[in-house]
Amino acid sequence: MKKIILLVFALCLIHIGWGQGDYKRVLFIGNSYTEVNNLPLLVQNVAQSVGDRVEYESNTPGGCTFQQHCTNRSMDMICEGGWDVVVLQEQSQLPSFPQFQVEEECFPYAQRLIDSVYANNLNGEAMLYMTWGRENGDPQNGTVFPPLATYEGMDSLLYERYMYMGRTYDASICPVGRVWRYIRTNYDDIHLYAGDGSHPSLEGSYAAACAFYSLIFRKSPQPITYNPGIDERIAQTIRNVVQTVVYDTICFWLRQCPIDTTQSDTTQVDTMHNDTTQVDTTQIDTVAAGINFQFPEHKTQITVYPNPTTTEATIVVDGPAHCFDAVLYDINGRRLRACKLNQPTSVIDMRDLAPGIYLLSILSRTDTRTIRLVKQ
Repeated sequence: MKKIILLVFALCLIHIGWGQGDYKRVLFIGNSYTEVNNLPLLVQNVAQSVGDRVEYESNTPGGCTFQQHCTNRSMDMICEGGWDVVVLQEQSQLPSFPQFQVEEECFPYAQRLIDSVYANNLNGEAMLYMTWGRENGDPQNGTVFPPLATYEGMDSLLYERYMYMGRTYDASICPVGRVWRYIRTNYDDIHLYAGDGSHPSLEGSYAAACAFYSLIFRKSPQPITYNPGIDERIAQTIRNVVQTVVYDTICFWLRQCPIDTTQSDTTQVDTMHNDTTQVDTTQIDTVAAGINFQFPEHKTQITVYPNPTTTEATIVVDGPAHCFDAVLYDINGRRLRACKLNQPTSVIDMRDLAPGIYLLSILSRTDTRTIRLVKQ
């Protein structure tokens, strides 16, 4: 009799342990980039390996755009409600197209989908799936729009446009493209692409799944034990990269940050979102009381001073092209100020802001630089 009682007690403890994990209902809206390797199932398996639970549904027709999702089953699924997170992935090339085309064919429909998430899901979160540049760029379209001709150009444009949609329409951003870029820069033995040089390999999808887990649950990817069948050394490297790119700077990607960052080390935040995903001292140099940015492709230097500041930050554009934007964020990633740098000198007024650390991004059409700006 005692053995039976002990067995029942042990089972109760196991059941209690199962119940301690977090639970999320996630809707995946996208196309083949989400469907290949069954990314939603990978996210579910990753979460389950650390005691968390994901219940998901998806709608991922091949090549589907945000515009098409606004009129197909996806909108009905969003409006049914009850989702904790709705993941939104645009067609893989469209956000990297020329600005006028993206403004007409992408941005309005992203806003419509995101607005529908918040209108129909109490406490729901819209989360954009930032994808990646193709392995060798998009040479065919690159003949018309040269930045697309290389991986770096295409990937930089995707980063810029997804960041714009997230900040403008109030969505979190899962930076899978940034994870891939870090891996491509530092681990050339990890093959992220399928044979077509566009879709993800199993390693690429695993990187995406770990990034989504970390962002959806606001948790480190390090305890993940699930491996879909890739080399374990590579799996651990991918988790390490997700830790660095996503979790260590999680407030930059989330629309609302749940973490107390008052004591955090922001050295990662102000370097991870440079276009190269690492500090490039030839591009960003601290000089005197300000910071210089070099944009070689525009033959332009931008200077921000003073830093630290007590009242305002002055931005000086020294070059032939004035095709830049400046966006100021707080340390939690909330957008505070924005202005077009269409004059040789522009000013960002910070007098009404509390002393602390802020993030200033300078964006061109093909590149982004982000620095730490201190208000005293």
